Amino acid sequence: MGSASRGSIDMETGTSNPATARNGADHWRQRAAAVLPAAGFGNFDPSMILARGEGSRVWDEDGNEYIDLLIGSGPMILGHGNAEVADAVAEQMGKGLTFFTNNAAGIELAEEIVDAVACAEQVRYVSTGGEADMYAMRLARAFTGRERILKFEGGYHGMSAEALMSLAPQRLVNFPNAVPDSAGIPKSVEESMVIAPFNDLEAVAQLLDQYDGEIAAIIVEPLQRIIPPAPGFLAGLRHEASKRGIVLIFDEVVTGFRFTYGGAQALYDVVPDLCSLGKIIGGGFPLAAIAGRADIMAHFDKAKVGADGFAMQVGTLSGNPVASVAGLKTMEILRRPGVYDAMADKGRALMSTYAEALGAKGIAHQIVGEPWLFDCVFARAAVQDYRAVLRSDVGLAKTFNASMRQSGILKSDAKIYAHAALTETDMDQIQTAIHTAAKTL
Repeated sequence: MGSASRGSIDMETGTSNPATARNGADHWRQRAAAVLPAAGFGNFDPSMILARGEGSRVWDEDGNEYIDLLIGSGPMILGHGNAEVADAVAEQMGKGLTFFTNNAAGIELAEEIVDAVACAEQVRYVSTGGEADMYAMRLARAFTGRERILKFEGGYHGMSAEALMSLAPQRLVNFPNAVPDSAGIPKSVEESMVIAPFNDLEAVAQLLDQYDGEIAAIIVEPLQRIIPPAPGFLAGLRHEASKRGIVLIFDEVVTGFRFTYGGAQALYDVVPDLCSLGKIIGGGFPLAAIAGRADIMAHFDKAKVGADGFAMQVGTLSGNPVASVAGLKTMEILRRPGVYDAMADKGRALMSTYAEALGAKGIAHQIVGEPWLFDCVFARAAVQDYRAVLRSDVGLAKTFNASMRQSGILKSDAKIYAHAALTETDMDQIQTAIHTAAKTL
């Protein structure tokens, strides 16, 4: 029934049906609507159906070409189809796709992560960043014997029950109360979470006093979505966590290996106890990791901590060799001289273009983020936390982004990834698109 319903072949006559066999985005949208909730994968605008990518560009099923500033939501920092990564993957695929055992590539990748990331003494693999964050929080509970987790309003840490507390609340409540972002989450999870405003160290300290001896971990994106930490904020979290025996977790799924080779903890010079990594370390394949202090990571080792302290973790594709070799080659390329500087220069040029184009039109805006990862928020006041973003003009942002797509620029609703595959021709087209979008406002 499934094949016949697609309509490409009439099963009685054996002839093709041109009305349903034609390709194109509309054809695929109809098929998606029949088999996918909300007609999509849950990630991005489901009307966008991409067919292929090459370098800095992608093409949709209608043949429309875009410069890609979405880059798969972060993993494709070298662009699509990088030849060196593809060759490494092809070589490994001839040897085997996955084994459910240790493999040399996964071990080598773990060694490289330990060498590169300041907090990493040991590594445990999973398949997604959301899993990494979930296990990091669980590990902190196992290590401390405490139950509560402090997270920041607007912070994204995947799709676990804990992470889906005050991720994007439209109903603003008093801190530290948590607002669930999804149906199906037990009330007990809500009660175990303490919510704080990002970039407000005084508020954090007050909450830690209020819940003294109950907080297992502080989990934070060192760059929250695109909002940079205020001077001293991350160092203050480090101080408070150390003083109170709390595990400090940096969610570096997005920032790891993006700003500089050691990630945000290297850029901001603050070392957490644990971090989560993803996206770039898999080179475009599903791979993520928890990395951190050996005494905390020991709770993944039953022989060291006993049954009561053991944090169980297993995953069919964890550390699979295809993703590992893709990550290793990607990271090797990123280590080459000038790669990060070149990406930063492109990011700064685009930030300047935004400011120039919108400033000339007198449109209130803030350029928020770091050169490697940023966006424009249509707000008058400085953006230092989630509530400031919520007060911005979302309508203007949608109009601006729609114009960018019309000009052949693919970006997320709230992020621009400056990446290594962008060419000077791409930069000219993006900058022209920014000026065109500003005129539409």
